[in-house]
Amino acid sequence: MIVVTGGAGFIGSNLISALNAAGENQIILVDDLSDTGKIQNINDLRISDYQDKNDFRNVLCKSGLPAGVKAVFHQGACSDTMVSDGQYVMDVNYAYSKIVLHACSESGTPLIYASSASVYGRDGPFVESVENEYPLNAYAFSKTLFDRYAFEESRRPASQLVGLRYFNVYGPREGHKGRMASVAWHLTHQYFESGSVQLFEGSDGYGAGEQRRDFVHVDDAVRANLFFLRNTDKSGVFNVGTGRSRSFNDVAVAVINACRRVEGDKPLTLEEAKRDGRLRYFSMPQNLQGKYQSFTEATIEKLTSAGCSGPWTGIEEGVGGYAATLYETLKGGGGQAPAESE
Repeated sequence: MIVVTGGAGFIGSNLISALNAAGENQIILVDDLSDTGKIQNINDLRISDYQDKNDFRNVLCKSGLPAGVKAVFHQGACSDTMVSDGQYVMDVNYAYSKIVLHACSESGTPLIYASSASVYGRDGPFVESVENEYPLNAYAFSKTLFDRYAFEESRRPASQLVGLRYFNVYGPREGHKGRMASVAWHLTHQYFESGSVQLFEGSDGYGAGEQRRDFVHVDDAVRANLFFLRNTDKSGVFNVGTGRSRSFNDVAVAVINACRRVEGDKPLTLEEAKRDGRLRYFSMPQNLQGKYQSFTEATIEKLTSAGCSGPWTGIEEGVGGYAATLYETLKGGGGQAPAESE
């Protein structure tokens, strides 16, 4: 039996899909389905039980993990970086995570949980070390604090403990995230609705659309999770990214050309897309100024040294394939990407 919290969410549902593909169907899916839009993420999955996240929390507090659980993937969190209710974020992301950690420690059950690259703040360096952590919002602070709590020197977990610091993950099953969905998702919707896409103008010394992030396909994030499930002797905090930053302009061109390919149109270069009005720029909102990561790039030596290596999905293949599938679904009236992982 495997527990996946946040199992109806973006990475959690893709993880369960991959577990199913590997023949694992004895899965307890834990989530909050008050947002019924997430049903689209899980209606094709095979699980043995569902538990509401609050009910699961109560079970852990009263009696610990159910018998027979061999691993816990703790993917559940409030991932909205713009939420202003810090008390709520700390309860969901920090207090809840501590309860899961203690239950796993008491039963000797491996715990693989979702951390975040947001712990590094605006500038990095993006290396797994306390001196590089500089959270700028409640979400990032909750993730930073739990990483530190989980791996405190005086606390020796009775089993495997892994924290995965995801960089900018994109891919199928993210439509329910709305404004927190990936840039690839938003740009594809923009192109479908208007025939053009928009990016931020320059910031922090970067030109328009030249801000850079480490964009990682959800299949690669899932692969990292499954690697540690198979290698229970390995513990620690690990970055999960491609190790290579790409510009938002690169993502935009990949999206534009994926959509044009579906329409039977020829691909455009960056300059052609700008000249033809397919790519436009707008000013960064005031509430993001000073809080925006204009550059991220995962240092992945620790992950690869552990044995989880590439190849990592590139923008042209990953964003291109994802955007084409999503665009075709939108053209067909489906509203968002289908559940199948690419």
